[in-house]
Amino acid sequence: MTFTKRLREGIRRGEVTCSVRIWMRPRVRVGARYRMEEGEIQVDSIQPIGFPDITPELARESGFLGVVDLLKVAKHGRGENIYLIRFHYVRPRAQRMGQRKSG
Repeated sequence: MTFTKRLREGIRRGEVTCSVRIWMRPRVRVGARYRMEEGEIQVDSIQPIGFPDITPELARESGFLGVVDLLKVAKHGRGENIYLIRFHYVRPRAQRMGQRKSG
């Protein structure tokens, strides 16, 4: 699961914790981890939703300015089904270990 560059810092800070994707079928699995350039995201849930569910609040929670901004990025290929994916960021292993030692 890849993210546009402008969202990546918000994901690392824990400010962006969901994504709306328009796919033919789900391309991620709940519980699976997907690599980012630093760390990974772990999928917590995936849920089919409809266009009325894509609110301005959900767009902002996904890291976008609004619904139109989100929809420009959400569609992948010939996708027709809308999914809400919730996830959390997992720091790189070296950072996690380093934080434990200093705590």
